[in-house]
Amino acid sequence: MSGHSKWASIKHKKGAADARRSKMWTKIIRELTTAAREGGADPSGNPRLRKAIDDAKGANMPNDNIDKAIKRGTGQLEGISYEEVQYGGHGSGGVMILIDTLTDNRNRTVSEIRKIFSKFNGNLGETSSVNWMFNTTGLIVCDKEKVSEDKIMEVAIEAGAEDIKDAGNTWEIYVGTSSFERVKEAITGAGIELASAEITKIPQNTVKVEGKDAETVLRLFEALEEHDDVQHVYGNFDISDDILEKFSS
Repeated sequence: MSGHSKWASIKHKKGAADARRSKMWTKIIRELTTAAREGGADPSGNPRLRKAIDDAKGANMPNDNIDKAIKRGTGQLEGISYEEVQYGGHGSGGVMILIDTLTDNRNRTVSEIRKIFSKFNGNLGETSSVNWMFNTTGLIVCDKEKVSEDKIMEVAIEAGAEDIKDAGNTWEIYVGTSSFERVKEAITGAGIELASAEITKIPQNTVKVEGKDAETVLRLFEALEEHDDVQHVYGNFDISDDILEKFSS
């Protein structure tokens, strides 16, 4: 699992996500609106919207909020139109960073993101300089205590998973984007509880970061994730679980 995926998982287990529910809702509403605008209001024919709705329900967002966000996307209600913009940069220790945003003001967003990079010893550069490092894939995570290796192998591989890895306390199921929903539904249909499921970007290789550089990278990631326009941040850092746990506590 990439360093950022481990970081996100640790924060989730510690309840940090619940403490920032309003910020989560802001990001999810933008995704609901954009997904509906791009692919229509029917989640059965719009995987991106279906995933956004699942995220909204997972964050305990009221159905009324979900419906209004979708209607803004389809034009049934007035609302802001968001533009998808991707940025790339470098952090301490040579870490490559890729950022997905939804913004209504590209100039404001790039200016504020550049300031965040500068504050934490990083540099915002050309997206093309880092996006080659990351492959888009589906990642489904299950806790080992919830399912045996034989069971998850049987269900996931039969449904079309590409690879399953032992990640300590969890199983990581890697899935092609076209098979993601099918594999996810097969796993939940077999009564297996998911720790997480997302379309994400996995680095082709990682950079080990320690000491002060590790702390600076994590502070950079945290600041970027806190920005309202930022939907996702990906990095190719490899930071020990001990440092991740200590920083998130």
